[in-house]
Amino acid sequence: MRISAVNSNFTYTASNKSAKKSSDKNPISKTGEKTNLAVATFVGGLGLGARLLFELFDDGFVFEDLGKAAAKYVDKNHKGLSGAKKELFIIGTALSFIGAAIGGVALLYTLYKAPKINYEGNINAFKKSKDMDVYIKGNNVEKEILTQMNEKAESATDEEKQNLKEQYMKMQMAKNQLPDFIKNDKKLKLPQ
Repeated sequence: MRISAVNSNFTYTASNKSAKKSSDKNPISKTGEKTNLAVATFVGGLGLGARLLFELFDDGFVFEDLGKAAAKYVDKNHKGLSGAKKELFIIGTALSFIGAAIGGVALLYTLYKAPKINYEGNINAFKKSKDMDVYIKGNNVEKEILTQMNEKAESATDEEKQNLKEQYMKMQMAKNQLPDFIKNDKKLKLPQ
C-alpha cells in the first residue's frame, strides 16, 4: 500500500509541475499569426473575386454564356432530368461556377501575397511574443510576491499586517497591464 501512495503522490506532483509549466508558456506562435493573416488575405481575395466577377457581369452577356455552360454541363452529366428539377440543377451549377471563379481568384490572391504573409506573420509573432513574455513574467513575479506576503502575514504583528495591507494596495494599483493587442483579440487564451 505504501508504494501506491508514493506513486499517486508522485503523479500528483508531476501533474502540478506540468500544469504550472503550461501556464507559463507563451500562447503566441508564428503559425497562428501566419494563419490569421492568410485567412484575412483569403477573405479579401473573395471580395476581390466577387468584384471582378461583378465587373464581368456588368454587361449581361456573361450571364447568358454562364447559363449556356451550366445547361450543357447538366445535360451531359445528369441525363434524364426535366422540368423544375433540371432548372434547379442548372441554377446550382451556375452558382458553383461562380463560386469556383471567386474562390480561384481568392486562392491566387492569397498565393500572390504569401511572401508578405510569411514576413508579416514573423514580425507580428515576434512583437506579440515579447509583449506576452513580459506580461507572463510580471504575473509570475506578482504571484511570488503575494505568496511571500501571505507567509509573512501568518506570523506578523498588527503593525506589520497594516504595513503588508498598504503594500498589497500599492501592488493592486500598479497591477500588470494586458498587452495592447489582447484587448482587440478575444480568441486569445491567457495563462491562468
